[in-house]
Amino acid sequence: MRRFSRSLPMALLRGREAVMRHFRPLLRAHGLSEQQWRILRALTEVEAIEVTELADRAFLLGPSLSRMLRDLEARKWIARKPAKDDQRRSRVSITPKGLKLIETVAPFSEQIYADIARHFGDAKLAALQDMLGALEADLTRMPVRHAADAVDSGPDFRSTVRSKRRPAKSTAAKGGRR
Repeated sequence: MRRFSRSLPMALLRGREAVMRHFRPLLRAHGLSEQQWRILRALTEVEAIEVTELADRAFLLGPSLSRMLRDLEARKWIARKPAKDDQRRSRVSITPKGLKLIETVAPFSEQIYADIARHFGDAKLAALQDMLGALEADLTRMPVRHAADAVDSGPDFRSTVRSKRRPAKSTAAKGGRR
């Protein structure tokens, strides 16, 4: 097995953390979490979007997104309206106040990007973004192996997963009584 420090998920997490370390103070100064910023940024690219699609675009779980939308709506940065074709679903859009916030934060965010590009190198940053896009596209097309594929896959492999079935009780276990 490869070293923990060389695992792809850990390398991606460390890289994300190194990048976000520069953006977090900016977001905090404007009363935003990373997730709230992702929501607002995603909303700048659409007129309105269904909540489930927003969750996909912002990489958030539905329950977490619901809580954040309530907060963003209370702050009047977003608006929610029932979907025309299904009243159970809702569509979300950014408000003028939310756009004003984006306009306020964006120059500082762009300055951080410029600092990162200057430090890391424009060409390397562009190549990294291209490679990450290619990685995502390729792995999205790759079939996902499920845990069941690995369980008891070889004669020397013993599953550590317990069976959900209970063993039948013998009459000896019952004390010989019926």
